[in-house]
Amino acid sequence: MSTEQKKVLVTGVAGFLGSNLLSKLLNEGHTVVGIDNLSMGRMENIGDNINHSNFQFIEKDILDESVIEELDNDFDVIIHLAAFKIPRYGNAVATLQVNSKGSENMLEFARKNKTKFVLASTSDVYGMSPDIPFKEDGNCVLGDSKVPRWAYAVSKLFDEHLALAYMEDYDFPVVMLRFFGSYGPNQHLSWWGGPQSVFIDCILNNKEIPIHGDGKQTRTFTFVQDTVAGIYAAAMKPEANGEIFNIGANEEITILELAEMLNEIADETNKSEIKLIPYNEISSGRKYQDVMRRVPDTTKAERILGVKAQTSMREGLKITYDWQKRVTSAKVETA
Repeated sequence: MSTEQKKVLVTGVAGFLGSNLLSKLLNEGHTVVGIDNLSMGRMENIGDNINHSNFQFIEKDILDESVIEELDNDFDVIIHLAAFKIPRYGNAVATLQVNSKGSENMLEFARKNKTKFVLASTSDVYGMSPDIPFKEDGNCVLGDSKVPRWAYAVSKLFDEHLALAYMEDYDFPVVMLRFFGSYGPNQHLSWWGGPQSVFIDCILNNKEIPIHGDGKQTRTFTFVQDTVAGIYAAAMKPEANGEIFNIGANEEITILELAEMLNEIADETNKSEIKLIPYNEISSGRKYQDVMRRVPDTTKAERILGVKAQTSMREGLKITYDWQKRVTSAKVETA
């Protein structure tokens, strides 16, 4: 891969993926400008890099079009990570607005400057497709519009179509990345960060681990460094231009097995009982649909990007558990 120094714009830089990607970009010698409104990102995530000579942080909201007008016009690539996730907490309007309008603003910026644009999408766009493993050219099968979770998938599918339309009409390269269950240091410590975040928190605080349904639904979880390797390759390789990639691991695991593995990894004094919660008890009276299997076909990323997940679930979860235990202890000590 080319080691030519690039100037990179990263939105959502203080978030989970953004902060880990920032470290990778700076370590590889690139210059980074990062934007984050800190609604979900945390300054602690980028604390080690905030004074780096090749990094500039801008605390702004990408929904504010004036922010875009003030940016430099000499970026080599834009990596658009800023987004709102599944509206578990009722923030469906924010999810739809941030993901649609925010992406449009950044695509407009890319259009004006003919800058390569890397879009963070999600495995959620495959919805309830029965075609396992999910392939990038496969069908996206979403559920009932009255189910709030699909607002996120719809917003990201819109982003993908918008990016492809911009590439076709305005002649600059775009790349779409569909992430599968990233986890690791700097992850958000609520459901926003994924079930592993919540499960670790329950173990550390001797609370029951809540599992929705029977726990037999499966996922593949991707350690953050493997996800970052995919983002980095997509940003740097011209062969990625115009393509959609699954970025994920291939180790399929049930949610019940995830909880059991974390209990095994935890200290002897930190073990938690598992509590199964029926779906009708978690949806506050609203209709709820789950995805029973989510597994990527990653051969395209391996072939074109040259990346493949290297970190086993047990290895990655041990690193993540130790990190979350450390930051949780630090919060208690400073409280």
